[in-house]
Amino acid sequence: MARTQPGARVLVYSHDTFGLGHLRRCRTIAHALVERFQEISVLILSGSPIIGSFDFRARVDFVRIPGVIKLRNGEYTSLNLHIDIEETLKMRSSIIKHTAEAFDPDVFIVDKEPLGLRGEVEETLYVLKERGTHLVLGLRDVLDEPALLEPEWQRKRALPALRRVYDEVWIYGLPQICEPLADISLPREIERKITYTGYLPRSVSVQLPTARTLDITRRPYILVTTGGGGDGEALVDWVLRAYESDPMLPYPALLVFGPFMQPERQANFLDRANRLRRVEAITFDPHMEVLEKNAAGVVSMGGYNTFCEVLSLDKRAIMVPRTAPRLEQYIRVSRAAELGLVQMLVDDGRYDAKVMADALRALPSQKLPSEIVVPGLLEGLVNVSRLVEPWVTPSNDEALARKIVPHRA
Repeated sequence: MARTQPGARVLVYSHDTFGLGHLRRCRTIAHALVERFQEISVLILSGSPIIGSFDFRARVDFVRIPGVIKLRNGEYTSLNLHIDIEETLKMRSSIIKHTAEAFDPDVFIVDKEPLGLRGEVEETLYVLKERGTHLVLGLRDVLDEPALLEPEWQRKRALPALRRVYDEVWIYGLPQICEPLADISLPREIERKITYTGYLPRSVSVQLPTARTLDITRRPYILVTTGGGGDGEALVDWVLRAYESDPMLPYPALLVFGPFMQPERQANFLDRANRLRRVEAITFDPHMEVLEKNAAGVVSMGGYNTFCEVLSLDKRAIMVPRTAPRLEQYIRVSRAAELGLVQMLVDDGRYDAKVMADALRALPSQKLPSEIVVPGLLEGLVNVSRLVEPWVTPSNDEALARKIVPHRA
């Protein structure tokens, strides 16, 4: 563990409108930093309604900002508060800014959205820039198909922010799998700020308790996970069809619906699972890594975090990526399947029970991810720590002055 300057601080912003991906990625980075550096404190700003369900290591904490949710028409609305969305966003922006001013971080990491949800972080970025805070935009390996990403970033004024405000852009992946900004015309000054870190590995250092005692986990099983669950209904239905049509599949299955799956759909799936001798189901477990570590294989949709966990825990996996509203999962999983890291099934809308059953039967003979050599694949947390180190362990007066003397963009 490296010694830091007294009171070194990192602030992480995660907009979290729906799902668990952003929060889980930020939490992973925060835990890696406090493990690597003595005395450092990491604070996460998040709109996730279930952030309190997760445990956090010492010197990691969070501030929960009012939640919002994206509607099917692309508009946002308040998650719980019966107030106008503009008022909610104004409140979120104020909380973010005042928290940042009070916390006074050495490094500010913004997850995915360069200016935050609807620009809610823009003012905070300029305030921290004046203070000399090192500003980082962290991006997952895949954002969207280029035809949609470029106009989206133009609308959100992303490139001016990358040019004028941010000091670095970290991409949590590898260019040989995906280059998320390759088809955007980037000025050279922005290109020089980009670093590919590799994927963010996950580990289970101790046997954390699961949410409940599950009989099925006492023998080899297939874990079926939908992440947050808001768009995972088709995957669960497809797996259930396979077990309903073929009760002698190689392993029993544990279904984890996800906390955001519609309650009526959960009830229907639970009823179907209860009729099957070799299928068990739960809604959510904050220690998914434990369930994944103990599983013989994983069936998932191919979100970033689950993909990292499959690689880190060296699990054979079947992935059924969604194709709407973004192609993010499809791009990631199709490329990983080409490399032999996972098996991909395409969601064709038919959900043929035999197709899923055949894939489940083939899973035990599938190669492990560790048998596929991809240099630097899981070095993300090591590299993030290296990138943070100069800003939390200043070795000379000049480094310290960067934090004390304000400078302008």
